[in-house]
Amino acid sequence: MLVRRSGLALLALAVFTGPVLAGCESEGAGEATETEESAADLLERAKQTLDDSESVHFVLSSEGAPTTGTVLVGGEGDMARPASFDGTLQVLALGSTLDLEVVSVDGTVYAQLPFTSGFTEIEPEQFGFGDPGELMDRETGISQLLAEAQSAELGEERRVDGEVVREVTAELPGDLVEQILDSADPSQPVQARFSIAPDSGEPRRAELTGPFFEAGEDATYTLELSDFGADVEITAPTTG
Repeated sequence: MLVRRSGLALLALAVFTGPVLAGCESEGAGEATETEESAADLLERAKQTLDDSESVHFVLSSEGAPTTGTVLVGGEGDMARPASFDGTLQVLALGSTLDLEVVSVDGTVYAQLPFTSGFTEIEPEQFGFGDPGELMDRETGISQLLAEAQSAELGEERRVDGEVVREVTAELPGDLVEQILDSADPSQPVQARFSIAPDSGEPRRAELTGPFFEAGEDATYTLELSDFGADVEITAPTTG
């Protein structure tokens, strides 16, 4: 989007929205012209930032989850490359929400099940989720939500915990979201609202709305990311 602004407006834009391409002076008009970073470019930069990070902390929450079935409804933990996770996942099962301590290392997933004192190797699909250690995979993990976003548009700027973030709205293929989270109807697209820190390029929040739990009924997953590149070491627990 091409915009004409005064020098004062350019200074304000640099302070509040982050990097802007250098402008050039219009002939005879004495005005500057600059190009704002597009929604697609901001998403691409956010994906690259996430893919370059060796670790990240996440918090997952949901709205509109059912009261029956076995589904993932929330969680919190640390992800680290190449393929590990350590945290707590909230799973709806048998009408109750269970907090499962989960560790995943190199394709093997362990959980501390209710009424047990140690970890057991599990098949995560039985509990309504996939291998959380794969979420940072550069080809199939959560960064694909940024890479495959369609019809992206720049939204508002706002402050979150003192940091300026820029919103980007987009549409995601339902079959892609099914592979990363879940979907009761992969043929239906999912609406996404991303919040990205324009200075660092770090994706801070992804709010996804679609038929996650029941076809024809929208629900929302909200994923919040922080602590990019923190020193995280995850090892397989002792089982028995």
